[in-house]
Amino acid sequence: MKKLFAIAIILASLTFALTACTESGDGNDNPGSNPDTNRNIASENPGTPAAPEPPDSGNNGGNETPVSNFDTSRNVTIIAREDGSGTKSAFMEIIGLKGKADPTDVIIQTGTAGVLTEVKGNPAAIAYESLGFTTDEVKILKVDGADATVANIKSGTYKISRPLSVVYKEATINDGINKAFFAFLQSSDAQEIISEEGYISIIDNADAYTIDGSLSGEIDISGSTSLQPLMIELASAFENLQPNVSVNVSGGGSGTGYKNANDDVSAFGMISENFNIDNAPLCTFYEVAKDGIAVIVNKSNPLDDISMEELKNIYDEDVTTTAKWSDLIK
Repeated sequence: MKKLFAIAIILASLTFALTACTESGDGNDNPGSNPDTNRNIASENPGTPAAPEPPDSGNNGGNETPVSNFDTSRNVTIIAREDGSGTKSAFMEIIGLKGKADPTDVIIQTGTAGVLTEVKGNPAAIAYESLGFTTDEVKILKVDGADATVANIKSGTYKISRPLSVVYKEATINDGINKAFFAFLQSSDAQEIISEEGYISIIDNADAYTIDGSLSGEIDISGSTSLQPLMIELASAFENLQPNVSVNVSGGGSGTGYKNANDDVSAFGMISENFNIDNAPLCTFYEVAKDGIAVIVNKSNPLDDISMEELKNIYDEDVTTTAKWSDLIK
């Protein structure tokens, strides 16, 4: 009898222990006790109030780095293109600094790739680059409230834009293959490519290109690295239409484009600024397309809009006080 009583007590104790374990769950009621199960319980228990959303820190352009982590006390790191760059020449002229030297603390980058790499890796950087060649790895700022869009560039609302042109001698386009390529640049075929590549076509209702099966030979084009990517696409399309013609496209900057066209090194020179006859006195020009110049910052930067006056102050060598991001981010 005593044994039966003892067994009953043991069974009752086991039943109580099992009931307690079942009601307490698997131990996850203690927040953080199991990192694999941390979640918003309110989504599973309708009666439980949801955890409050974190405060909105503003538009950071889809960046992984929260805006609240951006150090506005840092000096602005000024990035500029190399001398001879059409992008640089056009940008400095548009913001009112034509012919002026760079600030003493500027970082010079040669070519578009160098500029984009610097801005992508430096949270304090600001730079300018061809809109048609700017990637989503950086953030494009509004200028005086206007977005850098095709529509705004065409209307003039976005003020920082420039022509992309080819420089050539009049006699050059008397040659059969050069004349044909020049006609292609003005065709509807070319205008479609210009628009597809993100540049601004300047010819409406252009005629389609007419293929000439008798053409053969090579065309050399050199100069602006801003126009170069578009020209490569145009050259490739022309070669598809005229398979016996090869078009060789190389860079070197607008200064190279002027010189090579003037000195007969290339049939066409590429420039990314307003044509200056002093740079190629034997030449004339044709505007292939328009391009915006984007003002870019690191994607972690909370700034969305900058004024022309602020840009001028940043890039003016005579302004001796180094700008801080707190001067721009209000």
